[in-house]
Amino acid sequence: MFGKLTEAKQKAEEIKQRLEQVSVMGQSADGAVRVVVSGSRRILDILISEETTSAEMQKTQLIEAINHALEQADKVAEAEMAEIAKELMPGGLGSLAGMFKK
Repeated sequence: MFGKLTEAKQKAEEIKQRLEQVSVMGQSADGAVRVVVSGSRRILDILISEETTSAEMQKTQLIEAINHALEQADKVAEAEMAEIAKELMPGGLGSLAGMFKK
């Protein structure tokens, strides 16, 4: 039991380190603002097109792009966690998996 716990802790640390190395990009609907974030949800870069005019427009586009980038980072993190869960529980959850479905 404790062996699995230690292994899970080590795997979680490996995931954390891998997510720091992954970058994803989100953008506003029109592509005028792009935000790059790490898999661990840290903003790495913000790119704003010179065509974007008003500050209010930039603010709206920036929020849109950040939210999109964070959604992408969440997907990467979820995929990493799912992979580790498979390794730690090779047989899966079996019949328990259906207990949580609506």
